[in-house]
Amino acid sequence: MSLAASTPASEVAPTLKLLTCNLQVGIHTSAYHHYFTRSWQHLLPHPKRSSRLDVVASTLSAYDIVGLQEVDGGSFRSSHVNQVEYLAKRSAFDFHFQQLNRNLGHVAQHSNGLLSRLMPNRVDEHRLPGMRGRGAIHARYGEGPDALHVFVAHLALSQRGRLRQLDYLGEIIEPLHHVVVMGDLNCTPEQLLAHPRFCRALDLNPLKPQLSYPAWQPRRALDHILLSSSLKAEPPRVLEAMFSDHLPIAVDIHLPAACRRSIGLGANRSTDT
Repeated sequence: MSLAASTPASEVAPTLKLLTCNLQVGIHTSAYHHYFTRSWQHLLPHPKRSSRLDVVASTLSAYDIVGLQEVDGGSFRSSHVNQVEYLAKRSAFDFHFQQLNRNLGHVAQHSNGLLSRLMPNRVDEHRLPGMRGRGAIHARYGEGPDALHVFVAHLALSQRGRLRQLDYLGEIIEPLHHVVVMGDLNCTPEQLLAHPRFCRALDLNPLKPQLSYPAWQPRRALDHILLSSSLKAEPPRVLEAMFSDHLPIAVDIHLPAACRRSIGLGANRSTDT
């Protein structure tokens, strides 16, 4: 976790720009055969990976809170670059947090990441049930019942594993009010809605699903930004930037007045960032 001089809350608009992106540790994939021909990049460094991260950073700089999945924590394959820290610095985020989910030592450090222009009051890590390697970051902004809770998650490939993980997250989310869950959930909206316990706990504000996978010919909505019904939003959008095998998803959310006061955002600020 890294803290820098935070942006004064009075200078942050009550509309927050959110983005989620599965980075695939900086591997550019634009066809199915690349999963085979470029698979070596999951273990070995690539000379163009740094320049790709710079392109990613230029996109992330337009957002207030970013959730990252499949980022490397500074192993051999990333030329010992902590990709969460690198992107935070290049995009001028005041706060970043890395959750190491699958530690293969010097070879690979599979992680989730959170980049934020607001300083969270608290950040918790959750190891999700099932096979090792899946986790969620829980950032709380503000205090009390009107705090904003942001979860960055990467769920399992198997349906059985996801059900257990959604149960786990639902139990945490149920007593909370203003909630965002974003990440690569590895399930379609239909599969998600078939899990009533999670949707009931989140009190889901349904947004139009966005096709994000595969990046070169998106056919499935696997990446999501889910909101509780207390949060209003502009229509979500898919970015065309092909950073990996997933496309990034972005949405602008509007915070209720009580939530803004809890966080310390100026209630009279324009929503234009």
